[in-house]
Amino acid sequence: MSKEKKSGPAIFMYSVIAATIIIALVCFVLYYGGTTNSGVVLWTGIVSFMIMYHFWVRIIMGNVTKLFKIDRNHWWFKELPFEKDLYKLLKVKNWKGKALTYNPEHFSLKKHTLNDIANVTAKSEVDHWVNEAISVSSIFFSLLWGEFWIFLVTAIAAMIFDAQFIIIQRYNRPRLLKLIEKKSQAK
Repeated sequence: MSKEKKSGPAIFMYSVIAATIIIALVCFVLYYGGTTNSGVVLWTGIVSFMIMYHFWVRIIMGNVTKLFKIDRNHWWFKELPFEKDLYKLLKVKNWKGKALTYNPEHFSLKKHTLNDIANVTAKSEVDHWVNEAISVSSIFFSLLWGEFWIFLVTAIAAMIFDAQFIIIQRYNRPRLLKLIEKKSQAK
């Protein structure tokens, strides 16, 4: 079995994780080791740590959700009555193709069937809902470092970031299911 090649966004995420671990470690060693008592050094370390946390935990949880069977026909994945109007208001059709995709090959019609891609949209949506919870969990770091509002703002920013991917999956899946139904009726 061949190993899947990492996409540009995946390589970017791993590079950011590596860089932010190094920056956080250096800042924490300088600050907590007594070399400096600069708040800038401490907050640079904290911000680097939080960026690493958000990226790393998302990768871990994306792998954890692979262990579960996710049924795209579950009621959770059904299009809700207000969604079409919301997507028009948000102009999803105009920007959805510009969003980064961790594994673009999973959405390739050259490599996968419409059924496969519809299933991936459900799995991806679950991943991003889990990421929403991870974003909220980052607020608990304020118990360690204080400054609740900073962690709240970063949690909200991370949640908004993941919301775009949930919207994209929920926008695309009904269209894929309609194509699947048309193809099956044509047979």
